[in-house]
Amino acid sequence: MLDALKPQPQDKILQLIAMYRDDPRTQKIDLGVGVYKDATGLTPVMRAVKAAEKKLWEDETTKTYTALAGDPAFSAAMVGMILGEGFADRAAAVATPGGTGAIRQALELIKLAAPGATVWISAPTWPNHPSIIKYLGMAMAEYRYFDEATRGVDFAGLMADLAKVKAGDAVLLHGCCHNPTGANLTLDQWAEVVKLLADKGAVPLVDLAYQGFGDGLDEDAAATRLIAGAFPEVLIAASCSKNFGIYRERTGILIALTSPERKAVVQGNLNFLNRQNYSFPPDHGARLVTMILGDAALAADWKAELEEVRQNMLGLRQQLADEFRRATNSDRYDFVATHRGMFSRLGLSEAQVNRLRDEHGIYMVGDSRINIAGLNAKTVPILAAAIAAVGG
Repeated sequence: MLDALKPQPQDKILQLIAMYRDDPRTQKIDLGVGVYKDATGLTPVMRAVKAAEKKLWEDETTKTYTALAGDPAFSAAMVGMILGEGFADRAAAVATPGGTGAIRQALELIKLAAPGATVWISAPTWPNHPSIIKYLGMAMAEYRYFDEATRGVDFAGLMADLAKVKAGDAVLLHGCCHNPTGANLTLDQWAEVVKLLADKGAVPLVDLAYQGFGDGLDEDAAATRLIAGAFPEVLIAASCSKNFGIYRERTGILIALTSPERKAVVQGNLNFLNRQNYSFPPDHGARLVTMILGDAALAADWKAELEEVRQNMLGLRQQLADEFRRATNSDRYDFVATHRGMFSRLGLSEAQVNRLRDEHGIYMVGDSRINIAGLNAKTVPILAAAIAAVGG
């Protein structure tokens, strides 16, 4: 049986990680992997997480399962953080292994409920989106999103493509900090998208992986809250990896908004899907998040540190834009300062990306997506000078 298996294509980012690790040069910069790093290159454990873990270690009395959907307190805390008040009677939810698990369960739910539905994704999007959709054998279509010339959102193209959406189709939307481009819709543009999709009878699937990394914790949830209030059915896949810094704990949630009358049936189907895929979801990270959000002092400290992280990335963005001006004597990289989140796509050719790696030890994804958080004050001018040297 196993001899019938064929080699699978390597994940480009994981391949890049291996290349960086094997590079013997001491002066090298990793801008590929999508994790937050501080000025020393460390992905730190947040203060509130450490405090919650210590308390959990002292107070925990059992490691037994929670429930198929995870701890209800985790779901309630996350629904409150993402959506605010007024959605509890509509929100069915399950804990998942990270944001990827939430996306997978959302797509499984769509396939279970509407096997013929088309899933619309932005061009470009996070590579795992189309990969999972294709693996599940679901119909898929793209809508224009990124303007390669301006490095901003191609809003006219986006609206023209979404006008082709049919009733019952699912439209995957990045709630904030678009991955991989860093270019975001304004709230006014979001309102137009919401009206168009609501008129079409579409079902939004919001991927919210970076809440708190863009314009602020509540500001980054504004589009998702707008969507939640405008549609009878909404799916929200959220991750705690970035904003709580608990990448390896694989903590995520899938929220399905429906009518109060249908909530129990939807919850039962979410539980069923969890059972089919991994039975009980991991609890450690979810427990820490619940403890932090439920404790005023821990929540305040977490929000303060999250704001420090956000401001650090904004500072790096502005510094990089300024260094690009000096190195290239042009303003063509000013967009870096206006993008939000960890990522920006610079518009370099694959040949230039390869030269940056080979000649300068600077690693980025082939489409020139960089992780801003992989930089620090000392490496920003090095990157700008290297890009100028390869003709960027």
